[in-house]
Amino acid sequence: MPHLSVLLNEMLTIFDKRHLRCFVDATLGAGGHSEAFLKEHPEIECLIGIDQDPIAREIARNRLAPWGKKVHIIAGNFAELDAHLKHLKIDKVDGIIFDLGVSSMQFDQAEKGFSFMREGPLDMRMDPTSSLTAAEVINTWNEADLGRIFRDYGEEKYWRKAAGAIVRARQNKLFTTTLELADTLRQALPYSKKGINPATLVFQALRICVNRELERLENVLPIAIDYLVPGGRLAVISFHSLEDRIVKTAMRFAAIDKLHTSGLSGLFLDKEPLVNALTKRPIIPTEEEIAENPRSRSAKLRAVEKR
Repeated sequence: MPHLSVLLNEMLTIFDKRHLRCFVDATLGAGGHSEAFLKEHPEIECLIGIDQDPIAREIARNRLAPWGKKVHIIAGNFAELDAHLKHLKIDKVDGIIFDLGVSSMQFDQAEKGFSFMREGPLDMRMDPTSSLTAAEVINTWNEADLGRIFRDYGEEKYWRKAAGAIVRARQNKLFTTTLELADTLRQALPYSKKGINPATLVFQALRICVNRELERLENVLPIAIDYLVPGGRLAVISFHSLEDRIVKTAMRFAAIDKLHTSGLSGLFLDKEPLVNALTKRPIIPTEEEIAENPRSRSAKLRAVEKR
């Protein structure tokens, strides 16, 4: 299925009537959001797009070719945002966007190993040059560590059952494909009342673990806020509760004027608020968008403006 940019109009609205000279798409993907911003904001002089997927970068490069030297496409992870901007000698930017999670394009590439519906290797690396794969996690990590990531990264209710079933199965034969793992989970775990495949949350947990998604997100958000000019805006689209919690916490902390110091008898020290919240509640897709692109149904958009 073709990749559709989620919450595209809502994202553009966040930056409506803003003068964007330098703009960062920290999760470039196929370039859908960047293309829309370049069309909507002809004043953009420099757009930096970062992505670790070489296939996505090539699609984006072709898509954004009409804007020539305005566009700088960088191979890498958004976690290295600081290093990437310093390399380009950029001190401040007018806007930054993140569209987290896995695109339809990546899910549909069986060789990536993200989907439990398609036969593929147990890989799950967004960056094919990184070392840790899902196969290594599944075949070598002990039962306690497997259970921990299923519980913490997948919020899987039956995390103990899932970890135990995997450890027992691999004693006979190591896992090599997505469908082998999905079949083991299908036999060990019940379907939810909503009919969600038993492999869903375990696959989510493995992807987050392999790509260190939550750790990287938590670290980069304060850096992104620091790079904004006064009046600059940061907008983030998340796709599950763990991501959204990190985004909400980071934005809320940046907006408050008190610092809780529980180690000092519960004192609250004054701190300088860095941003103003633009979204009291997350913006979610319309029913029309969900009908057109069912994978958008869990998306949430939050945004802040630098003071």
